[in-house]
Amino acid sequence: MSHYALTRYLKNDKPKTAMVIGHYRYDLADLYEAANPTQEIPDWARDSNQCIAAWPQLSSQLNELATKAASLASQEKIIPLADNIKLTTPFTPTTIFGTASNYHEHAEEMQTVLAAKEDSSPYVFMKATSSVIATDEDVVMPPETSQLDWEVELGVVIGKPARRVKAENALDYIAGYTVVNDISARDLNRRSDYPFKHDWFRGKSWDTFCPMGPVFVPKQAIADPHKVKLGLWLNGKQMQNGNTSELIWNIFEQIEYLSGILTLRPGDLIMTGTPAGVGKGMGLFLKAGDKLEASAEGVGCIVNTVRAEAV
Repeated sequence: MSHYALTRYLKNDKPKTAMVIGHYRYDLADLYEAANPTQEIPDWARDSNQCIAAWPQLSSQLNELATKAASLASQEKIIPLADNIKLTTPFTPTTIFGTASNYHEHAEEMQTVLAAKEDSSPYVFMKATSSVIATDEDVVMPPETSQLDWEVELGVVIGKPARRVKAENALDYIAGYTVVNDISARDLNRRSDYPFKHDWFRGKSWDTFCPMGPVFVPKQAIADPHKVKLGLWLNGKQMQNGNTSELIWNIFEQIEYLSGILTLRPGDLIMTGTPAGVGKGMGLFLKAGDKLEASAEGVGCIVNTVRAEAV
């Protein structure tokens, strides 16, 4: 398999899909046309959402395009996109799931007491898809919070319907991976006006609270999703330095748990948990002007700046 990734970029304010190979990006529709000059360009070549929605059928065709790209470029049948194109999110998630307190050291820094794994199950919440933004877009800090925090996570993208999937078979249902920064308003995650003490929706689903990208990489690009280094830098200083090998509930167990409750759909995004090093653990919170860089080894890095909401 050729190593490639998918992303989207804006052209005349409309999203277009690109294939990333090495340091180069090629418009996917143009690449398809160059490789298949006598055929009509299919809709999926213009829309990464359609690629993921039909992943089992299209992944081999995408891989074939990736293997031809270098030769087509050397013949000048395809030209790389400019370096300064405006990237948007690599796809639009169908649903976003998050797994909380999924690293022991993170649970400890948050003063969360966990039950023994054999007596427990993953703690999953949902995050609004409207909170998604791309790399180089601003995280907007609403005036309602003074405890804005960061959480770098490996995002797992589902590639085909999954219902009651066993952990040992879960990899078959994964299309690929992306990087997520689960922005959280810690002071809004808690409530005292109801007997329910946590409000994950209010703390995590504000507009711009889910930076994602910069690319989607197919699962074959990552030899082992449980050996991925995660890092987050705040204004150039590394705050988080973890590895998915430290997950309490691994990715396959998370898929088994979720698919036992509902049918996971193509394009669903699972934020698999964040390692230690978040601001809450040290009493440090985001402010306007702060720069965040969140990365997952072999996937990419998203860069976002915090901006106060104008009200």
